[in-house]
Amino acid sequence: MEVGARHAEALVVAMGDEGDRVASRFARGCRAFTVLEGQQIAGYGWLSTGPEWVGEVADEISPAPGEAYVWNCVTLPDQRRRGRYRALLEGVIAQARRDGLRRLWIGSVEDPAEKANTDVGFVTVLNVEVRRLAGLRLIRGWPEPGVDPELVAAARKRLSIRTWTRLGLVRHRIH
Repeated sequence: MEVGARHAEALVVAMGDEGDRVASRFARGCRAFTVLEGQQIAGYGWLSTGPEWVGEVADEISPAPGEAYVWNCVTLPDQRRRGRYRALLEGVIAQARRDGLRRLWIGSVEDPAEKANTDVGFVTVLNVEVRRLAGLRLIRGWPEPGVDPELVAAARKRLSIRTWTRLGLVRHRIH
């Protein structure tokens, strides 16, 4: 379910060390979603239609009109392996459809979350590597084989990826 600023206190508690970010996220128009177990937050995630920093690739994603970025999705440790992450994504997707959004972007590091991303309908579009060298950050991406070239072009544009060279140390997927 989507929660607003009036639920900020519960979200601050659920987010723990990152709880101090809740107010600023709401202030800039980010939307929060939660999965509840009884009255307690079991997981949360954020949805943004404006530019957002993607920490894993140390770059900004800028959704186009009619698009949004799903990010910072977390299942609390004692709630993991119970389908909470998938339920969260299904709720975000359903609300996005009701709101008329036509495309959602999500990124993931190779982990169990990738299966849930695929199960709810996300497809891998780009593989991204980040390399840090002498104080510089190089971000490079290459398309997932068989993906619609228009979708690949859109993902490259959202992340400002200009080259396809495979070079780097940290690998991520943009769905």
